[in-house]
This record gives sequence, C-alpha cells and structure tokens, in this order.
Amino acid sequence: MKHAGYQVGVRRTIDLPMEECWQLITLIEGVKVWLGEIEIANWEAKERYRLPYGTRGKIRVYAPPSHLRLTWQAAGWPGPSTIQLRVVPKGTKSVIALHQENLPGPAERAELKGDFLRIFDQLLNLPPLTP
Repeated sequence: MKHAGYQVGVRRTIDLPMEECWQLITLIEGVKVWLGEIEIANWEAKERYRLPYGTRGKIRVYAPPSHLRLTWQAAGWPGPSTIQLRVVPKGTKSVIALHQENLPGPAERAELKGDFLRIFDQLLNLPPLTP
C-alpha cells in the first residue's frame, strides 16, 4: 500500500442538490475560489494546467457530477501532491469533500487546512451561478 504522506481534508454539507454543488465547484467563479486563476483548455482527464503564481498540475480524473482528481505542485515543492474533490448526495443536500495528499510536510498541511476552511466559506458566499 502506497503511503500518502502528509495530508489534509475537510467536508461540508451544503444545502444544494448534487448537480448544483458540482456547478458551484467547476464553473469559473467557483474554480477561482478553490484553485485560482487557472489556465486550462478543457476540463478533462490528462489535461495540464498552470496557475499564474507557478503552481502546475494535471487532471487525473474528471467525472461529473461527483469526482475530480488532479495533481498540484506549488513552485518550490519537491514533487506533486494530489487534490481530490468529491460531491456526494445526502438526501436533498450534498457533501463536498476536499482532500489533498502527498504534502511536503506539517507546515504545508497546517496552512492548507486553514485555506480549505476559508475556501468553503467563500464558495458558500458566491452569488447564484449560471452555467
């Protein structure tokens, strides 16, 4: 079994159905909140992306409306980490789970945990999104 190194994850139950939660995290306004100003041609597996501040990665899984997995390597990091974003139905609501593994160390883990909590707060305060 492969060791995932340092990791962090948060979950939040959202009062939206699964499809609307997926739109919240994959439309450009939502992506800017949790990932940043992304430069990418298409949201599909094997597509590479770059962020203006040097972070880069590759989409590994893109399975609407439930699962997105991508590599994420910040400038200066020794190797890529993996981000997983899942939407799980929970009755009329949904759970959004954000998880990142293979972090360089405990300092990055602590920083990202705070970032993830802020991300959820910002996502929930976005105006209604339209596809």
